[in-house]
Amino acid sequence: MKYMTTKEEDILTNQSYIQKGTVLDKLLKSLIVDKKINIDDLIVGDKNALLVGSRILGYGKDYDVTINGVNYTIDLSTLENKEFDIKSLEQGKNEFSYTIPSNDTVITYKLVTGKDEKAIDREIAGLKKLNKDASPELTTRLKHMILSVDGNEEKKDIREFVDNYLLARDSRAFREHIKNTQPDINLNYVVDSGEEVSVPIGLNFFWPDA
Repeated sequence: MKYMTTKEEDILTNQSYIQKGTVLDKLLKSLIVDKKINIDDLIVGDKNALLVGSRILGYGKDYDVTINGVNYTIDLSTLENKEFDIKSLEQGKNEFSYTIPSNDTVITYKLVTGKDEKAIDREIAGLKKLNKDASPELTTRLKHMILSVDGNEEKKDIREFVDNYLLARDSRAFREHIKNTQPDINLNYVVDSGEEVSVPIGLNFFWPDA
């Protein structure tokens, strides 16, 4: 990655990017030197680590932020990567296995990438056009993440499993498993009072006045 310049500050203040929600992706695309790397192939954890690194390079390690009405100065250089079992990766393949607690059903799943996030957002938007009162975010995300159920890779069967057979308690356990095991930077920070806060990453992460 390269240091941020006024070119990247133009990106951060681009109202079109901000309104479309693409400003941080545009920023990373500009900062990454190796153009063979596709932003859409990165998982959330990858992006978080790159954003923290670029923020330190661009504006320094001290991040002044207000959380729940309290002002903090966070030293971003102390944030570390979450522990991750590299052995769980099969030749760099984005595919993992999980056993449903209540009935021992084995599912394989992937960690969503930028490309997946866009597909999920499009499907959710389409479903809400059909029913404005619908709230399909959770099930839609699971349907895109799960690759097989007991070896069955048929998309229609996976969707039926999520809608009709995945118990709420199993869904919660699965989401917690992903949260605890996916590669990411640890955004939890212990402030001077001893309280642990979660470091927010958004447009103001780079430029409080943007």
